[in-house]
Amino acid sequence: MLILTIRTDNPAAEIGLYQDQTKKDYLKWEAHRELSSTIHLKIQQMLTTHKKQLSDLEGLVVYKGPGSFTGLRIGMTVADTLSYALNIPIVSATTEEWIALGIERLLNKENEVIALPEYGQEPHITKQKH
Repeated sequence: MLILTIRTDNPAAEIGLYQDQTKKDYLKWEAHRELSSTIHLKIQQMLTTHKKQLSDLEGLVVYKGPGSFTGLRIGMTVADTLSYALNIPIVSATTEEWIALGIERLLNKENEVIALPEYGQEPHITKQKH
């Protein structure tokens, strides 16, 4: 199973490409406020390097938090959108073993359908002015 992993809870974003439990590639970059404009490029570059396309992906593992509100929302939205568009399973995980746990769940045929973030606390959202 060709699996893409995504972690975007910190200023340094991470993506990985795995064939079952075997790591094929892993990239970490300082995304900061450029995450929404760089993540798609980084995913495409990684796939191209391995002569793969988005349609070759068979599963997604995404880090669900806790972490940056905006970072998690961007990463999880990308992962959920890819899962939906490609009709492939998605699972989310946390802790330092998030990749291994997520891959194990995918290989056991689990599918969250929509992965949801865990912020670790209530998000601080500015109230709209009237």
